[in-house]
Amino acid sequence: MSKVIAICNQKGGVGKTTTAASLSADLAMEGKKVLAIDMDPQADLSTCLGFARTDSLETTVSDMMTKAINDEAFSWREGLLESKDGVYLLPANLDLSAMEMNLVRTMNRERVLKGYVDKVKKNFDFVIIDCMPSLGMITVNALSAADSVIIPVQSHYLPAKGMEQLLKTVGKVQKYVNPSLKVDGVLMTLVDERTTFASEVSEMIRQMYPRLRIYTNQISMRIKAAETSAMGVSIFQYEPKSEVARAYAGLAKEVIGDAAREKAKVHFRDCR
Repeated sequence: MSKVIAICNQKGGVGKTTTAASLSADLAMEGKKVLAIDMDPQADLSTCLGFARTDSLETTVSDMMTKAINDEAFSWREGLLESKDGVYLLPANLDLSAMEMNLVRTMNRERVLKGYVDKVKKNFDFVIIDCMPSLGMITVNALSAADSVIIPVQSHYLPAKGMEQLLKTVGKVQKYVNPSLKVDGVLMTLVDERTTFASEVSEMIRQMYPRLRIYTNQISMRIKAAETSAMGVSIFQYEPKSEVARAYAGLAKEVIGDAAREKAKVHFRDCR
């Protein structure tokens, strides 16, 4: 049973793409078969995983979504690249911006990506979707295809306060498109250990959203994490012994544990 996770926050600069890349890489290092889907026209996830020249690629997520719209046959391997960490990547480029406009005229437009994901996910243990920093139709497609959402939040008051709009969007997707979608948790990012601000922001989130889980592992503010994007490698390739690498490894274990518990629940229910 595969699990599809959207990494989502409409605010940029919160470590969303670094989280998608690092989580995908460590899950692969843990022996899981992972598909990462870049759903941002800026293609930052593709760059992070080592494929910077996306404009020259023959096949991207836009092409596969077009095939899903036209109900064309395709193999699970079509268009996928493989990173140094063993992550399969469906890359993006600027064509995805045009796809967002095309979706306006598409029947069942909220579920186009789901049509693709449903056909390929059986070949993977995890599918990680990196959403663009907006709450438009491309992001709605990602949420419609996902089983759950991880929300990276910068440990500052205003970014945390901005979660309300995202959670409203998640609620609408749950109500109208994907009733089984749930929020796995909030990941605190860009944490400055020199201050108590991160713990204060975490407490504020707990008070505002008491049902939301905050992951045990937090991602420190480190220049090395930012450098990985420019280098086109994951933190595990660039500086595997760093604090950031240890935190993302811990997050991956939390994610694997969640998936195992969910699988056990499904197995128990089916056996009743």
